[in-house]
Amino acid sequence: MVMGIEENIQQLVNDKLADTSLFLVEVKMLPSHELKILIDGDEGVKVSDCVSLSRHISGIIEEKNIIDHAYRIEVSSPGIGFPLILQRQYTKNIGRKLAIKLADTTTCEGELIATNEQDIVITITLKEKGKKTTSIEKRIPYNEITEAKVLITF
Repeated sequence: MVMGIEENIQQLVNDKLADTSLFLVEVKMLPSHELKILIDGDEGVKVSDCVSLSRHISGIIEEKNIIDHAYRIEVSSPGIGFPLILQRQYTKNIGRKLAIKLADTTTCEGELIATNEQDIVITITLKEKGKKTTSIEKRIPYNEITEAKVLITF
């Protein structure tokens, strides 16, 4: 079986990051010949991490002629507002507030308090006028989440 460009690059990135706290989020080869590699880290991502990975991957692409046309490579971390994709990203954001869109088209917001391989648990604060504020825990399976983003509060 012949691997496509994206799968080939995913393997190269995973091999390079295997013994680090960094992990691959996504690889996309766009029609504009731009290779986008998104990485994240349990303790964040430094610019030097992106530069190092970009140079490493570019060298292997050239050496093995993985991409046979002109291309541009961009290695970055998911920015604020980029949806969470991997369980490891959810785990990294325990203690933060998330905005979640669900498959049934409803939305909810809450503090992420736990994750596992099947679902996440958030605490939702309910405020009713004239009543005491209450909190409930809600377990949400990953397959019911269409999008989850970290909310930044000031």
